[in-house]
Amino acid sequence: MIHEPEKIVRTAVFLSGGGRTLENLIRGTRDETRFPARIELVISTNPESHGLAIATAAGIPTRVIVKKGKTVEQFSDEISSELDAVRPDLICLAGFLCFYQIPDRYQGKIINIHPALLPAFGGKGMYGHFVHEAVLEHGCKVSGCTVHFADNVYDHGPIIVQRTVPVLETDTPDTLAARVFEQEKIAYPEAVRLFAQGRLVLEGKRCRILPEK
Repeated sequence: MIHEPEKIVRTAVFLSGGGRTLENLIRGTRDETRFPARIELVISTNPESHGLAIATAAGIPTRVIVKKGKTVEQFSDEISSELDAVRPDLICLAGFLCFYQIPDRYQGKIINIHPALLPAFGGKGMYGHFVHEAVLEHGCKVSGCTVHFADNVYDHGPIIVQRTVPVLETDTPDTLAARVFEQEKIAYPEAVRLFAQGRLVLEGKRCRILPEK
């Protein structure tokens, strides 16, 4: 798979929490020559998410779709219906904590960011501070973040970008999380830019990055 080059990527963002990653992406879109994306929809599973306020302040339409009381299929169908009304080129998961069953029409169009170096410290229940606590418990000397294409397995799919940070002997989950997030702020816009430039080629489990023209 190769994406069409040199266009403004119409993007939807999924979130469940505070919206820091959304805020970072919005900041990037203010310079389309460096970050060729336009966010056209934000979907939250949490009606109290601060990310909704961030989106509204930026003039971005929002939808709330809660998971409680629904099967995975019902929940996923509701999300897909909202996406179908917008038909985004790309969907960015930004602290999205629910499982979305990706239909064929959106395969290869969804990317996620994870606060560790996948395939380590991923999977169901591994998010936020749980990840950083596990990294420290295992005595890792480096950590970082991973942007990858999402599939129908938690924290799985071809890796696009990874960035690393040292793990210090004095680190707490909070200090490590802060250091990793600074790299997330670089990695996610970079992955979106590569997608927009048509430089990502999926080859089985791998994502190959084409040279810049």
